[in-house]
Amino acid sequence: MIESLNSFALNTGILGFMNSEWGWPVIESLHFLGLCLLLGTVGMFDLRMLGVARGVDYAVLHKLVPFGVAGYGLNVVTGTMFVVSAPDQYLFNPAFLSKLFFMFIAGINMLCFYGVCASAVRRTEPSTDVAFSAKTIALISLTAWCLVIVCGRLITYYRPPYHWCLFC
Repeated sequence: MIESLNSFALNTGILGFMNSEWGWPVIESLHFLGLCLLLGTVGMFDLRMLGVARGVDYAVLHKLVPFGVAGYGLNVVTGTMFVVSAPDQYLFNPAFLSKLFFMFIAGINMLCFYGVCASAVRRTEPSTDVAFSAKTIALISLTAWCLVIVCGRLITYYRPPYHWCLFC
């Protein structure tokens, strides 16, 4: 797996770019911008469902979610560039693996939102609280995305020493 990722990074030019003077800082900045778009829109919508800013219309606020999706897409691209540039530092890193797990939880949670209560939330009047199921989904979403951020920050602090990695 590591050899395949190294080969991909080398053949696509990602490795050369990431190891240039500006590669890592530029991609890190774009990753942060994607995070701001994601959490700034999805997080705001989640907070609204939890009762913050009661005068804001759910349907109007939901129109910002595509910006969050764009931010997520940007983070997938930039995150992939990090991983393929140093796969041994990510694939065996418990913080990175935890980050992926919480992203998975956030994704499943999003599917639950759109499958269970999205249309009802968009029809809810601004002065009315959403159903308990929507509040639960919003809380799980905020928690998962905050844990994604925390785990992302911890990646640099938990470079895998192979003596404690259970599957290295």
